[in-house]
Amino acid sequence: MTSLDLLLSRFSTDALAEPAPAGDVLEAILSTAMRAPDHGKLRPWRYAIVQGAARVKLAERVVASMKRLDPDVAPAKVEKRFSRMSTMPMTIVLGMHLRPENKIPLLEQELAVGAAAMNILNALHATGFGGVWVSGDVAHDPEFAAEMGFPAPHKLAGFLFVGTPTAEAKAPKRRPVDDYVAQWTGAPAAFGADA
Repeated sequence: MTSLDLLLSRFSTDALAEPAPAGDVLEAILSTAMRAPDHGKLRPWRYAIVQGAARVKLAERVVASMKRLDPDVAPAKVEKRFSRMSTMPMTIVLGMHLRPENKIPLLEQELAVGAAAMNILNALHATGFGGVWVSGDVAHDPEFAAEMGFPAPHKLAGFLFVGTPTAEAKAPKRRPVDDYVAQWTGAPAAFGADA
């Protein structure tokens, strides 16, 4: 498989089981973040790894955040989120160590965090693991972010669920790129996907 084939075969999945990457493999996967585009070399990404018994603690904090954000949150939603957060083989909490006073715009700092997370997802796939990037309301709760080690002005970009894809993990059909590309000739570009 060529490198391009590898990229074209990657897909997100939460159909994950043990094992999650560990040791030198995990270090290599996380090191791919250091190759992300990063205007100003700020390296604004931070990763809190959650495994083992800490998964239940994370799930409890997530539920507390859900109830703080919406006191009327449906019990079924709480139960589903608790189950998901407490059973994934590994969760990587995606932190954004932001510097609002820096000359590099915050948007570019946040985009660098996203690029680094994508490198990690690609590296997971390249090493036989899988993952999915999730967010939701909790990822935008400043109190929850502070509890995770990211007090304002820092934030969360979400969570990566990580593990070994199960038999249920199936790649969706890849859409053709044509509707998402246009030649710019001087007039505003128009895209088939937006028609």
